[in-house]
Amino acid sequence: MADNWFYAIVTETTSTSMSMPGYTTEDSSIRLMSGTIPAGLLAAVREKRPLVHHITNSVTINDCANITICIGAAPVMAEAPEEVAEMVAAAGALVLNIGTLSAEQVEAMLIAGRRANELGIPVVLDPVGAGATRFRTETARRLLDALDIAVLKGNAGEIGVLAGAGGSVRGVDSCGVAGDLVEAAVECARTTGTVVAMTGEIDVVTDGKRVFLVRNGDPAMDRLSGTGCMAASVTGAFAAVADDYAVSSASALAALGRAGERAAAGARGPYSFRTAFFDELAGLSLDDLSRHARIEER
Repeated sequence: MADNWFYAIVTETTSTSMSMPGYTTEDSSIRLMSGTIPAGLLAAVREKRPLVHHITNSVTINDCANITICIGAAPVMAEAPEEVAEMVAAAGALVLNIGTLSAEQVEAMLIAGRRANELGIPVVLDPVGAGATRFRTETARRLLDALDIAVLKGNAGEIGVLAGAGGSVRGVDSCGVAGDLVEAAVECARTTGTVVAMTGEIDVVTDGKRVFLVRNGDPAMDRLSGTGCMAASVTGAFAAVADDYAVSSASALAALGRAGERAAAGARGPYSFRTAFFDELAGLSLDDLSRHARIEER
């Protein structure tokens, strides 16, 4: 895509230092991405309705399918090795999620990923639980080595493990990174050659040179199973309509985070939040996203 809105960046200067756990900055110049960028990408997803092929886990597969529909794309969940190469050929993006691994599923991921690479279809890898077991960690690294991954979407612990930055994972939950979050994400992007989208209280997206901090979201998103998996689905939908995967990933996380903010405003607990979350994403207006997306470029 080469539309002018895609590259618009608005620069604002503030004297307020911002920080988050594991991250500090003394830079007083904050470059804010124009909200028209994520809004424009959301409009493109809804207009083109790209097919997003998932090879994913059995715990959140239905949520991933529905969140893909809510963002405006079309999901397909196909993992039989006999059909994945044919299925991915019709897709706009491929999402690989290692949450409930099996040897056969890994083989299907490799078959689909290689075919996607041949066709220039972006591949999003969600290394769920990398660091928790040797099988998960080795599988994530095997996929990174064997495939051209467009976006590596994971939590801080998973990204820290793959970056060799002392990440820690308990089950599929992040226990954090020993050092600076942004440095870990940048190092992971540089060593893997992929865009890294590290989700957390503040999402960090980097291609190893540029860094985007996404400040949309709500703590309620962390109290619901599957929001990370759903983030990979939405990231795949946005990647399907873009050629700058750092910008598209930051935009996807901003849209998801904004839906979370709106859903949390009226939720009484985790499950009322869950229902509202899907509803708010499906009903998210371009104007709302344009006005409320909070994406900083460092």
